[in-house]
Parts: sequence; C-alpha cells; structure tokens
Amino acid sequence: MQTDVAVQVRGIDITTYLIKDAERAKKFYTDTMGFKLTMDYGPNGGEFTFGDNTTFGLWKMDDGSWYQCHGAIFAVDDLHKAVEYYKSRGVKIMDHIEDTPACFMAFAEDSEGNNFILHQRKGGRG
Repeated sequence: MQTDVAVQVRGIDITTYLIKDAERAKKFYTDTMGFKLTMDYGPNGGEFTFGDNTTFGLWKMDDGSWYQCHGAIFAVDDLHKAVEYYKSRGVKIMDHIEDTPACFMAFAEDSEGNNFILHQRKGGRG
C-alpha cells in the first residue's frame, strides 16, 4: 500500500570530497582528469558539473580538518582506454580491473589521498 510522503529525496545534487589544498586539488581534477570547473570557491574548493547535470565538488574545511573520502564513481565509455590515459597522466590506479556481471571498475586515488572509481557499465548508461 502506497502512503503519502510530505518530503521525498529526489536525487543527489552533489558528491563532495574534503581536500587539504584547494589549488592542488582543483589542478588535479582540471588538468589531470580533464574536468571543467563550473564553480570556483577560491581557497575553499570548487565544483564540476558534467553533461548529465551531476556535480562533483571539492571542499576545504575552514578549520582545516580532513578525512579520506571515497565513493565517487566516474562514468567512462571505455574503461581500459581511460585507465591507460589517466595512468599516463600520473593518476594512481590499481593494476587490477574489477570485472563484475554489470560493470568494469578501476580503483584510483586523487592528489589529496581520496579514493575514486572509474566505471564502465556493461551495455552503456541507458
């Protein structure tokens, strides 16, 4: 039986990683990963909005606190080409590529020590 809900989550607006050094982190994601900075928060970080309207952000806490983040999974069309390309640009990527029934995944690390995954869905993004 369906019940009425006054408030519902509609989706995810942004996934944000904590960073230690905003300029270094922005440089990694713009120069190394090729993301386009769509909002620049100066010494506090910035945001990158992709073609599908999803957003990835970087944020430096005012008190300087930091902890390792993980969970961002970036979609690519060809995982093997993406791994080769990003490794050539100095991105730390584990040699093992995970092959699941639904996808291929490669596990990587950014300039701040945060973990992320390069991800290719089998059958495309639909």
